[in-house]
Amino acid sequence: MSQTNKTSFMKWLQQNLVLVGIIVLVIVTALVEPKFLQPRNLTNVMKQLSALPFVALGMTFVIICGFINLSVPGLISLVAVISALTINTIGQGGSLLLGFAVGIALGWLTGLVLTTCGAMTQAEVLFITYGLSRVFIALAVMLSGAKTVRIKDSTKPITIYNMLGSYNVWIFPVVFLFFIVILIIMHIFLTKTLPGRLIMLTGGNKDAAFLAGYNVKRIMRMVYAICGGLTALGSLAMLARIGTAQSGNGSGYETDAILCVVVGGTSLKGGKGSVLRTMFGVALITLLGNCMNMLGLSTYMQTVMRGAVLVVAIWLDNRKEL
Repeated sequence: MSQTNKTSFMKWLQQNLVLVGIIVLVIVTALVEPKFLQPRNLTNVMKQLSALPFVALGMTFVIICGFINLSVPGLISLVAVISALTINTIGQGGSLLLGFAVGIALGWLTGLVLTTCGAMTQAEVLFITYGLSRVFIALAVMLSGAKTVRIKDSTKPITIYNMLGSYNVWIFPVVFLFFIVILIIMHIFLTKTLPGRLIMLTGGNKDAAFLAGYNVKRIMRMVYAICGGLTALGSLAMLARIGTAQSGNGSGYETDAILCVVVGGTSLKGGKGSVLRTMFGVALITLLGNCMNMLGLSTYMQTVMRGAVLVVAIWLDNRKEL
């Protein structure tokens, strides 16, 4: 192999490390556990993706804009509780729409609180969004009476929830196909529209965006509203799959979403990233979890592995900036 070809290959490998990791992981797992590639297991893997892809997609917009969002767990829990509690009152369709609207509203409110407080760095945003998450969780506890709300106990039909939670088109769950449609729409929004390009510009250089005449605070509120809406979709997808809503529904999703975004190649410094690459990160983390489950690894070891992947991803992200 010539030096030029070798350099080109190494450059391609560096740019597509996550894709290579997915391929290697699938091959190794299939060799160790042949059941891994059976249609039933692949369907289960896609069902496990119910909430995380939506949450990671929303987090991608926030991180590209140069911020972070730790209010995700509280938002997931509150949206699930509100939707489950309102099925009897406004029906299943109304409860789904209400949950989505609540997610957008809470996301916009988060952005409003941040801009009002003057939080324009990741460190400031991190603590404020964490505090808001605790507020949202407390509201979920109050509304649910600290109890688990089960949608099967509703007196109204829940056929839409059942369809989202358990129906398949061949080996593809309905909720997975719905996510693919949302992914395509958000990819076009980020790459082909002016608001999407402004998000990139703001993440790359907030001062430049401000001097160019753009309202950075408005962009910030928009980004958090987008994150809130997508997180709400993830919450509703989870509610449809597990059938219960409680204050702990969203536990851990903020770190998993950030992990997927960073592994997918989006820079924590903002200004660079892709929603499509985030989905490679989601696929890698989900396949890694499924692989460890099939190999019988303990929950503690799985947590160690996820933490190690996050540390390596951040290290590689920092090396790219040198």
